[in-house]
Amino acid sequence: METAADITAIGQEAKLFAESAEQGSLDVTIGTCPGWTMRDLVRHLSEIHFWAATHVARRAIKMWVDDLAELSASWPDLAVFWPDDGDLVDYYVQTNGNLVRELESAPADVEAMTFLPGSTPRAMWARRQAHEISIHRFDAQNAAGIPSEFDPAFASDGSDELLTAFTPRKPSFPVEAAKTMVVHATDSDDHWHLTLGPDGIAARRSDGPADVTLTGSAADLYLTMWNRGDDSTIDVAGDRDLLETCTTTAESAGLVPTTSHAPAPTNSQSANTTARAIDDKKETAK
Repeated sequence: METAADITAIGQEAKLFAESAEQGSLDVTIGTCPGWTMRDLVRHLSEIHFWAATHVARRAIKMWVDDLAELSASWPDLAVFWPDDGDLVDYYVQTNGNLVRELESAPADVEAMTFLPGSTPRAMWARRQAHEISIHRFDAQNAAGIPSEFDPAFASDGSDELLTAFTPRKPSFPVEAAKTMVVHATDSDDHWHLTLGPDGIAARRSDGPADVTLTGSAADLYLTMWNRGDDSTIDVAGDRDLLETCTTTAESAGLVPTTSHAPAPTNSQSANTTARAIDDKKETAK
């Protein structure tokens, strides 16, 4: 997807997320994020948006922050942790608007730190934030009993980010000889071919013979690979043991999220616990 489309998606997804968060109590549990309430989810996204905006605005001095006070220093008029519950969703909308403004005003070639590959730092941050909020929009809608829908092209791009950007971060894969996997999104007709071997995982956009093949709609694949979907919606042909090994290995290395989440950060904790945990586990795996 183009960066402009990702930035537009950030705003659109925020509206859907906010509408879902306002459907009931902030104490409602988030079934797809065990241990979290809607309040935790709204706070989490607010923090993540501040963190991303800090990088795009070139106010960050390091990749990860260690305390929410660091975000307050970058956004003293907005980064207040936390407003009363009655104002929390509106506060989230403001943090989202702040992120959108920074992305829209940033030069296309802005230099910023990144943690995933992308055509430019601005493109990487826009894409990551679009899918960050999209998956959590699903979490909020699921908790509120609202059906979720995803544009096939957008969902396919989310799978592409996971398969070609996150997954290759794994430096090794527990097999003696290389194995292959193909993922096919039927409605967008996108294909990914993964080679999983002792020296790591390589991914490319192509089809071909594989030890295991996953086939489904772009939305079903998107949700399933981010541990939000029902596996029964995906057709699996071939070596199911390889698929299980792939899933377990990716989760243990922090390359994809498990269905459990750490408690939401407090004022004394990192403002991007989830993102930093991914990087920490990457370093541990080396």
